[in-house]
Amino acid sequence: MAPEPGTESAAQRVASIEERRGEVAAFLDPEGLARQVAELEGQMGAQGFWDDQATAAQVSAEHARLSRRLERWQELDRDAGDLEAMLELAEEDESIAAEISGQVESVDSRLAAFEEERLFSGPYDAGDALVTVNAGAGGTDAQDWAEMVLRMMMRWAEARGFEVELLEASAGEEAGIKSATFRASGDHAYGLFCAERGVHRLVRLSPFDSANRRQTSFAGVEVAPVVDAVEAVAIEDDDLQIDTYRASGAGGQHVNKTDSAVRITHKPTGIVVQCQNERSQSANKDTAMKMLSAKLLEREERLRAEEIAKEKGEAQDVNFGSQIRSYVMHPYSMVKDHRTDVEVGDVQRVLGGDLDEFVRAELLRSAGATT
Repeated sequence: MAPEPGTESAAQRVASIEERRGEVAAFLDPEGLARQVAELEGQMGAQGFWDDQATAAQVSAEHARLSRRLERWQELDRDAGDLEAMLELAEEDESIAAEISGQVESVDSRLAAFEEERLFSGPYDAGDALVTVNAGAGGTDAQDWAEMVLRMMMRWAEARGFEVELLEASAGEEAGIKSATFRASGDHAYGLFCAERGVHRLVRLSPFDSANRRQTSFAGVEVAPVVDAVEAVAIEDDDLQIDTYRASGAGGQHVNKTDSAVRITHKPTGIVVQCQNERSQSANKDTAMKMLSAKLLEREERLRAEEIAKEKGEAQDVNFGSQIRSYVMHPYSMVKDHRTDVEVGDVQRVLGGDLDEFVRAELLRSAGATT
């Protein structure tokens, strides 16, 4: 059966996949990756490896990350290699045509994920991310919108296969949240979430306005790399203000009767972090210190990037101050990214966590801007 005008045939798609597979293999270097995995396995098998728990944990985590990456590639490479044979069989048996179409779609999407990794160049892009959502201007509507953005981000992270852990959430007075922070753990979580930081704007008929008038609300998304060692950034004890308070939300009698939640303010920068998801105050403090270290590290990287841009004479967007995307629910339905001009008409699908098209376009734009 001939393909419809303007569409690629299965043979054309397979040829394109084969070309792209070679490009990804050159970038990925599977043989070098296998050697890295073997070297880490050698370290893990050495006598006394677990004597230094912190180092051992880092080596084990790196081994797991690289092993997953190698296994993903080996499975993709095997499936892509089967496509040529399936094409030949499809010429003799039309019933295989539907099967090869599904296989092509699967290989194509997985190949695209590896192609994404070529766009990451930052020192922390491969690691985990701390994502904070803050309600902006717009009162109760903004707090409700912030909760919608939080849900959207977490659903997208889960769809990408990341482990998601909500670390803190401050409820709004009537609805929604004032702020919340979650950790997304997985390969290139930080590199991917960097495409989402900035201000997200919502236009809708307000469910909190008795006159049902149109309301514009804002929510800000901040992203910081996870740094497991607090020593990664110098933090002086005198620069910290540490407050404890009773955690809100579900948690039973323990949460209600003890000041287990911790809020840390870094006085020189004004950065505030808080954690309430752990059961003990000491555990919450430890997690909050890691969050603070991550945010200070992100701040240093951002200031360095702004200084380099200034030296080059380039205009530099202020990440949190820039409106990156608008979600319009009235008088029409449209989500538009102002950096890439990508538009999607189905707002509910996007709010449900379908952000891949926006993220990929921004990664491509950013990669082009830095080359």
